Amino acid sequence: MAATTIKLLMLLGVAFLASVCVSSRSDRQNPFIFKSNRFQTLYENENGHIRLLQRFDERSQIFENLQNYRLLEYKSKPHTLFLPQYTDADSILVVLSGKAIFTVLNSNNRNSFNLERGDTIKVSADTVAYLANRDDNEDLRVLELAIPVNRPGQLQTFLISGTQNQPSFLSGFSKNILEAAFNTDYEEIEKVLLEEKEEDPQHRRILRDRRQKINEEDVIVKVSREQIEELSKNAKSSSKKSVSSESEPFNLKSRNPIYSNKFGKFFEITPEKNPQLQDLDIFVNSVEIKEGSLLLPNYNSRAIVIVTVNEGKGDFELVGQRNENQQEQRGENDDEEEQREEEISKQVQRYKARLSPGDVFVIPAGHPVAINASSDLKLIGFGINAENNQRNFLAGEEDNVISQIQRPVKELAFPGSSQEVDRLLKNQKQSYFANAYPLQKE
Repeated sequence: MAATTIKLLMLLGVAFLASVCVSSRSDRQNPFIFKSNRFQTLYENENGHIRLLQRFDERSQIFENLQNYRLLEYKSKPHTLFLPQYTDADSILVVLSGKAIFTVLNSNNRNSFNLERGDTIKVSADTVAYLANRDDNEDLRVLELAIPVNRPGQLQTFLISGTQNQPSFLSGFSKNILEAAFNTDYEEIEKVLLEEKEEDPQHRRILRDRRQKINEEDVIVKVSREQIEELSKNAKSSSKKSVSSESEPFNLKSRNPIYSNKFGKFFEITPEKNPQLQDLDIFVNSVEIKEGSLLLPNYNSRAIVIVTVNEGKGDFELVGQRNENQQEQRGENDDEEEQREEEISKQVQRYKARLSPGDVFVIPAGHPVAINASSDLKLIGFGINAENNQRNFLAGEEDNVISQIQRPVKELAFPGSSQEVDRLLKNQKQSYFANAYPLQKE
């Protein structure tokens, strides 16, 4: 009963805000959109790159709860390898395109997996892993949501093997420690595991020259077909089972879509259905919207959703309040300015932006959003605070929260009569996805 009352109050609040003011903001003033140029390149060479998105909380104070979440993109050409490394962060990886061999190591075993588009896997902090593009023609693209365990929002990467630009973390230990740890002379350790020095003896120059090509190519290196075949041995494919594994990858399309019609499909894996997502309290979804179609207005009760545009173009509109982009636009203000902003903060603000591949946008909890596809649009989303989240639609035949309002409350909440409201709601025969231009003339 209490939950129903809260929902009704929320709807009445939205109706009141809508009566106050509605204005619109462009892409530049929109804190919810992160265009692809907001990514910082961490590594790049002829074989690929690793890019890190700007911190979410740098755009707006509304993203304060996302200060410990970072989004990374990995891209590599066919027959290439990201050298072994680990980071001080728990991560969820999703393959956006291409085919990969992903190998995870721990102290007593090794697991390799053949990954394809839509495959998803959790990687615990400080797990040594390496990733290879096993495809002959297609680039590999992987999206990673990372949650640092040391400093909020600060990632640290440790390379097992050293290069000229990125030395091995083993080189940080003293000579005595290394000799004791490996029970071997330091010169042998240096020759086999560490970077050689300029004053190395002549007989070690051959080994240095052989590794020079790798050193110049930094952390993403070329591999041969034979090496790919060696890496593929005993590699497992993603789980297609209805019950997900605690360690094996799963595919976002291994289950039926939770919403589907001729205009689009919505796939989602929640913590309740996957043990890998339970620890992190995250859901992962994949949304496909056909050209000329619309994901109907909806909002999440608890989850903050980070969405990446994988393919296609479109537009999104998000409804919030006027001052939600205040942090980047004006920075710190005195008490009088803050009080003035609070007085106008109840004005409804429409935030809209054009969507292109590589763009990222964030949907805070409780903020209604609608997405329009100008071409076939494919999205990947991570939902933070996923447990007990409920997605409420504001239009459509099914799961429409407005249609659940009782008749006397409709009479009080809306300008039209309850009969007119019901008649209007019934005009939309579709649910979840619909034609974006139903009234357009031929």
